[in-house]
Amino acid sequence: MFFSNSLENQLQRWNETIRNQPKNPNAYIRRGMVNFQLAKIDESIQDFDTAEQLDVRIKPYLWQRGLSYYYAERFVEGAEQFEIDLTVNAQDVEETVWRYLCIARSLGVEEARNSLLTVKNDPRRIMQRVYDLYAGNCTPDDVLIVGESEGIKGNFYSHLYLGLYYEVENNVDLAQEYIVKAADNYKIDDYMWYLAQVHKKLRE
Repeated sequence: MFFSNSLENQLQRWNETIRNQPKNPNAYIRRGMVNFQLAKIDESIQDFDTAEQLDVRIKPYLWQRGLSYYYAERFVEGAEQFEIDLTVNAQDVEETVWRYLCIARSLGVEEARNSLLTVKNDPRRIMQRVYDLYAGNCTPDDVLIVGESEGIKGNFYSHLYLGLYYEVENNVDLAQEYIVKAADNYKIDDYMWYLAQVHKKLRE
C-alpha cells in the first residue's frame, strides 16, 4: 500500500526545515519529491521552481521536475527539462525515454521516435532493452525477458516502462495492466516505484 502516513510525516519535516532554512534549495527539492509522491503535482513543481530560483545551477539536475511536468500534462516543458538533464547525464536511458514520452504526448509517437536521442552506455541491462523498445528495435516480450532475469528491480522497470510505452500508444488496457503490476507486484525502495503509485492514482 501507499505509505501515505510516513510521507505525511516527511512532508511535515521538510515544512519545518524550510521554515528554519527558507533559502535552502535542497530542502525544496526534497519537499517537492514528497509532494510528488503524495500525488500533489502542482505543489511539487512549485517547490522545484523555488529550488531553481534559489540556485540556477541546479536546473540540469531537476529530473524530478520533468516527471512532475509529465503528470501535469506540461509536455513541452517536460521534454525541455529532460533535454537539459541529458547535458550533464548523457548516458541515462530514463532521461531519454521520458523526453520521448513527453514528445509522444505532445507531437505524437512518430515524432518522438524520430527525435529519440542516442544513449549507449547505461550500465543497466533492463534500461538498454527499454531503450531498444522505444527505438523500435525489439519487442515488449524482449523487455519482459530481461526484466525477469534481473529479479524484482528488473521486473519493476520492465513493467513500468511497458505501461508508459502503451500509454503514449493510446493502448489504455495494456498501459493499465503493466503499470498496476509494476506498482502492486514489484515494490522497490525507489522514487520510480512511487511514480507508479502516483500514476495508478491519477489514472484511477
